[in-house]
Amino acid sequence: MASKPSQYNLPAILALLLAATLWGLIWYPLRELENAGISGLWASLFMYSAAMLVAIPYFISQRSHLLSQPALFILIAIFSGWTNIAFILAVIEGNVVRVVLLFYLSPLWAVLFARLFLGEKFTPRALLMLGLAMMGAVLMLWKPEQAGNWLFTPADWLALSASVAFAATNVTVRYAHAMPLGLKSSATWLGVCILAALWIILGDSPLPEVEGDLLIGIFVVGGIAMIVMTLTVQYGVSHMPVQRSAVILLFELIVAAVAAQILTSEQVTALEWFGGGLIIAASLLAAYKQDVEKNV
Repeated sequence: MASKPSQYNLPAILALLLAATLWGLIWYPLRELENAGISGLWASLFMYSAAMLVAIPYFISQRSHLLSQPALFILIAIFSGWTNIAFILAVIEGNVVRVVLLFYLSPLWAVLFARLFLGEKFTPRALLMLGLAMMGAVLMLWKPEQAGNWLFTPADWLALSASVAFAATNVTVRYAHAMPLGLKSSATWLGVCILAALWIILGDSPLPEVEGDLLIGIFVVGGIAMIVMTLTVQYGVSHMPVQRSAVILLFELIVAAVAAQILTSEQVTALEWFGGGLIIAASLLAAYKQDVEKNV
């Protein structure tokens, strides 16, 4: 019988906390780069290109797996690439806490995708999760004092699209269960590079004028950060039960909220917090469902 992941694996817990902390803080240096004239798209291209260059030897060594599942690799690259780009652009332009909360709508889309593409039936628990997530989204986006009663900013749309893409990534990864985790990480980095480059070309965004030292710093430090953020998440979720790792990763919201309060003047209303709480409850409910199924 295969051993179950330990709930008290200290290295895995620390890895997840590190990943959550980095993802909860990544918006601040990206905003500083934006203020210095380096857009989120260019910063993403620089950082993920550095990660991809480091991964090239591994990428080549795993080419047999790539050639056996090229369609799945491409889908993972597209979905995960969009997840990262949309999330990065959203936290640069929007309210950090609001963006992170909307991103946690991903379990809602995952349940819908699993029903449409994997044939999974709606269980009472899944329907409860859907109801909580939808109610939370309505409370966050419905503004009775606004004309039309709905408030959708560009950052909101990016955050929502990132959550949809993240759910699509998870469904695709389930199909690609035989693909090594390192190759899936490479797909993410490559997807970001390609999508960012296409967006830059289509948007006719010129190369920013920055000093060489700063550019090298972005390339090296940003590349290391993206590699660490990706691998720590993968290590943590591979060595912890899904339920516990989902709870630990919610530490990202705490880090983002505290950092936003200290470093910005952004405010989140009580109604938005309540809606966000419902979304978090739905995320935990979805994680608990997955953990129960995994251990049955």
